[in-house]
Amino acid sequence: MPEPAREVVAAFDLDGTLTDGGSVFRWLRRVAGTAPAYRAAAELAVPLALGALRSGPVADRSKERLFARLLEGRDAEVVAAVSRDFILEHLERHARPEVVARLRWHQRQGHPTVIVSASPELYVTVVAQHLGAAGAIGTRLAVDSTGRLTGRYEGRNCRGDEKARRLEGWLAARGRDPVLYAYGNSRGDRRMLERADYPFNVGRLGRLGRLRRYPRPPGA
Repeated sequence: MPEPAREVVAAFDLDGTLTDGGSVFRWLRRVAGTAPAYRAAAELAVPLALGALRSGPVADRSKERLFARLLEGRDAEVVAAVSRDFILEHLERHARPEVVARLRWHQRQGHPTVIVSASPELYVTVVAQHLGAAGAIGTRLAVDSTGRLTGRYEGRNCRGDEKARRLEGWLAARGRDPVLYAYGNSRGDRRMLERADYPFNVGRLGRLGRLRRYPRPPGA
């Protein structure tokens, strides 16, 4: 008997892929206030600049230091409520129509879609729900026994190798070995794109551009 056809799954990065640019600093401004957010960024300007230049663990640590400055001690439920309002507004203003259309194309074909992002999972989940995706993977924020954010990650920042590892775990939990389409735009997405059967670069390092496909998938 012939083997059953493999399921097709499509994984989408969020910042710079489904949206035009980053969401994290905008989110921090909403949660902590504009003045405190800019003050913390100024105080951490050197490590943040090094993180942007070098990427990798340096970027992970500098991002976590910024989170610690602005999020430590905040009620997790309050932050989640603020985050929901923020990300829905952000999507309305900054969604990239051509990439969202691609996600909708997959959904019309019956392909499960998953959002995989280094942004906080508490609002990546909202994005997934809003777009009708089957899953959400993001950076988890640690919460203490009193329900307050510690300002630290729970686990690792969801970029690079960690993004690919978390996606692999999500796929394995479904009990399938799917044909994987993946859409990203930056160095942090490279490992996820390397894992995919059909990797799509939708804009080098966050710059907008035409949807570039390689290789061209069947039926696209």
